[in-house]
Amino acid sequence: MTKADLNKQPDEVADMFDGVAKRYDRTNNVLSAGNAPIWRFATVRAIDPQPGERILDIAAGTGTSSAALTKTGATVVAFDFSPGMVAEGRRRHPELEFIEGNAEKLPFADNEFDAVTISFGLRNINDPKAALAEMYRVLKPGGRLVICEFSKPPLALLRAGYNAYLAYVMPIVARATSSNTAAYDYLAESIRAWPDQGELSRWIRGVGFTRVAWRNLTVGVVALHRGRKPEDAAVLAAAARRRKSATTRSIPVQPQ
Repeated sequence: MTKADLNKQPDEVADMFDGVAKRYDRTNNVLSAGNAPIWRFATVRAIDPQPGERILDIAAGTGTSSAALTKTGATVVAFDFSPGMVAEGRRRHPELEFIEGNAEKLPFADNEFDAVTISFGLRNINDPKAALAEMYRVLKPGGRLVICEFSKPPLALLRAGYNAYLAYVMPIVARATSSNTAAYDYLAESIRAWPDQGELSRWIRGVGFTRVAWRNLTVGVVALHRGRKPEDAAVLAAAARRRKSATTRSIPVQPQ
């Protein structure tokens, strides 16, 4: 079974999602105790899609959220790294544009989208900071970032109860509703390994986003994060210098 950490093998994770694609939405609704549609509604409201806008939905899965975003007249590109998810999404939503690829290397031009969103997918990316930098790159100046992701309840008692649910209840429910229980073992582990709301906000600021904020959903089991790509040229230039400096520091020095 694939173990969850922050150094995931993309092919292994993609294979797991291929295996759960057909029952993915149903299983998620059960595991979330019916909260999944509420989280999706909150995410769509935060994105605030407008007619004529171009929106990138990363980790779109079967396209449920992407379809919801198009209802106001926005054009949505549904992007996912799982061939199985993309195939199932195209079957369910032939009206949507689906693209398969790696969020760390988005196949789009600079300044292309009015909004970028990712729901419950950032944890599954090998280098989440690289993916955030790519989201920043493809956004237009003034563009909006919205991330919906599992997080950590701030109250200790609730946090303990949630950890018990992940450890003992989720495996039982997954065995009853999913075609691939190992994928949901991975899900529980990845949630426990994921940083809290404050740390993710620092990552978002670190790649250049401004107006970064979050709000908790369902007592902090999930958090909705937002940010803006700045419009001011000087701020954009400073953010570019920070990203270049961070990239330079991360390149290992080869022995001569």
